[in-house]
Amino acid sequence: MSHPQLVSAARPSYGYIVSFHDLHPTPAAFREEVVAGLRRPRKAIPAKFFYDQRGSALFDEICQLEEYYLTRTETALLENHVPEIATLLGEDVLLIEYGSGNGRKTRILLDCLPNLAAYVPVDISKDHLLAAATDIAQAYPYLRVTPVCADYTREMAFPDFEEFPYRRRVVFFPGSTIGNFTPDEAEDFLRHAADVAGPPGALLIGVDLKKDPTVIDAAYNDKRGVTAAFNLNLLHRINTELDADFDLRAFEHRALYDPVQGRVEMHLVSTQPQTVRIGDEVFTFAEGETIHTEDSHKYDLAAFQAMAGRAGWTVKRVWQDSLQYFAVCLFTLAPQSVA
Repeated sequence: MSHPQLVSAARPSYGYIVSFHDLHPTPAAFREEVVAGLRRPRKAIPAKFFYDQRGSALFDEICQLEEYYLTRTETALLENHVPEIATLLGEDVLLIEYGSGNGRKTRILLDCLPNLAAYVPVDISKDHLLAAATDIAQAYPYLRVTPVCADYTREMAFPDFEEFPYRRRVVFFPGSTIGNFTPDEAEDFLRHAADVAGPPGALLIGVDLKKDPTVIDAAYNDKRGVTAAFNLNLLHRINTELDADFDLRAFEHRALYDPVQGRVEMHLVSTQPQTVRIGDEVFTFAEGETIHTEDSHKYDLAAFQAMAGRAGWTVKRVWQDSLQYFAVCLFTLAPQSVA
């Protein structure tokens, strides 16, 4: 389903990235977090480090898999309801997208948002971000595109973008990426999004819902092994960027859904006793020992809305698919959240 692009004839044509803000974590910061995670009694590496250029490309491939219902379900919701979404968001919006990826879902909004003040994609994968932002700038020549390369899971000095006249800021967070946070971290992120948006800001967010565990399990254990390759690529990245010697053949992908906790846990499992070096740091693995690489929480919709409310948001509209696998939620900033 496609929609006509709405632009103002009076607006100047750009066709290129207006500005680029590079807040990318340093290699030293990457190394510090990896080493700290592997020193824990239960080894873990943050999921945000999946997304180097190859990891981002693999994730794009995951999104096209038959088993991976999340992307096609959310995309269909956006396509079916974008006229209403655009009306509710209004004109002169500064659209800030966290974890922007390849921008495919973004284009659904861009095609129906008239007089958008600017588009601000935020992503940790610099090369992938610049490529996607360049494609969007060329496809939407009347749009100011100003990407920000940053780790949005941590405190960051967000640009104020006062050079772009806008009526409201809208934070767009698709892909159910909110599920990668623990519930406490998710609430903190929602509070941070409220600070970034400010009144009369809005939040448009994708949320994966609790459902039949077999459906969820298949989505993270695809038959082609793309998710396994994506998981193992994290070790390849560490080898390449941090002078490490992980043997990828000695680790296996594991993803299990815990219906009690309501989350998928993804791990890399050591298939043998082994020693791994990262620079001058040495780590030992027992057979069967794992590196915890990702959680993906699935939400009860009412519980998620309550969490957003505690972070200062008021629900405006919710769209769900017929199977109630997924929800796209629009929140506005609650007046009582303004200091």
